[in-house]
Amino acid sequence: MQIGCNSVLLAFRLSVIFFCFLSVGALSQTQNDEFEKTFSLGTAALRDGRLDEAAADFSRVVTLSPNFAEGHFNLGLVRFQQGRMDDAITSLNKSIALKPALRGANLFLGIARYRENDFSNALLSLNREIHLDPKNADGFMWRGVVQLAAGKIADAVTSLDKAAELRPNDVDILYHRGRAHMLVSKESYQQMYAADPKSWRVHQVLAQSYVEADRLDDAIVECQQAIQLKPGEAGLHEALAEVYFKKNDLPKAEAEYQEELKINPTSLSATYKLGVVSIERSKPEVAVELLRKVLASEPKSIDTHYQMGRAEAQQGNTEDAIRDFSAAVSDPTQNDSETVRQSYYQLAQLYRRTKQPEQSRAALDSFMKLKQQADARQAQKLQDKLKRAPEAQAAP
Repeated sequence: MQIGCNSVLLAFRLSVIFFCFLSVGALSQTQNDEFEKTFSLGTAALRDGRLDEAAADFSRVVTLSPNFAEGHFNLGLVRFQQGRMDDAITSLNKSIALKPALRGANLFLGIARYRENDFSNALLSLNREIHLDPKNADGFMWRGVVQLAAGKIADAVTSLDKAAELRPNDVDILYHRGRAHMLVSKESYQQMYAADPKSWRVHQVLAQSYVEADRLDDAIVECQQAIQLKPGEAGLHEALAEVYFKKNDLPKAEAEYQEELKINPTSLSATYKLGVVSIERSKPEVAVELLRKVLASEPKSIDTHYQMGRAEAQQGNTEDAIRDFSAAVSDPTQNDSETVRQSYYQLAQLYRRTKQPEQSRAALDSFMKLKQQADARQAQKLQDKLKRAPEAQAAP
């Protein structure tokens, strides 16, 4: 899969086009003046996307000073953006020959070779860039992309995991990393199926894939078949219960969570989820008992405190409900959580019901403030997505 690299070009463009003028050897003053002027014109043209002008200017620069590595580098970048990969490779190789430690040159040489489907040499160039700059997230990302194209999936996972570690919020890195991990999973599942097509694990994987595709009835069938083949396996009844919960079939979800706890009585996740189902089925006394067990192991769980508050409120234990909802909002680092927002809303209602108007107003104000912040973040994500859409469409 070929992808665009506008983001990488933009990341390096500033570092490339503002190179300080270096010593250019035995140029006359007139030639030196022409060199500096031409380099500046080429820089401006490259910045503005006037590629033909930039190519002419940097060609003149390297004619005036054939040993100026940065001039060959910039000419290589222009040829790269023009799609002239052979010429880009020639110029980038020249820049590296003149200045082996020039940052970015091996990166773009590797990308250009990748575009030419020369994966082995692309990897050599990208490995050199990473050796020169071990914290270069772009180098690790592109090495992962090339490794994927070359069928080296496990190696790609390692490279892309490192890229994500260096730049955790980069959507391009996260996309390729996710794709690599999916390919590893697919490969593992294919091997698993080939080894034993009747294994309960096959049904388990199929159930998971059906859930992701929102084919819940098919997921139920596969979960049931997995349970039939491996009835005492921990986690299978819980997985089936979650599918029933998604279908809003609460009695069956409740029954499956109960079966899970017979097999694995210490499962906190099944205990918590059965507590939530019990609240939804108006069994608050059951929910309270279950959620207390969870809080005994995880006393700072804001989700469990929130659900406990709901159960206490159903029982009419207003003060206990206020205590638990207050515990759910006690950690300011969790303020971007939907659980915290809903806890403030519930507190506002309970304070109003108990005739505590100031506390009710304060809780409602906190709810509205957090909701507005969440809405603003969501709007920003949508705006960013719309901005990226044209770039994604333009990428080859």
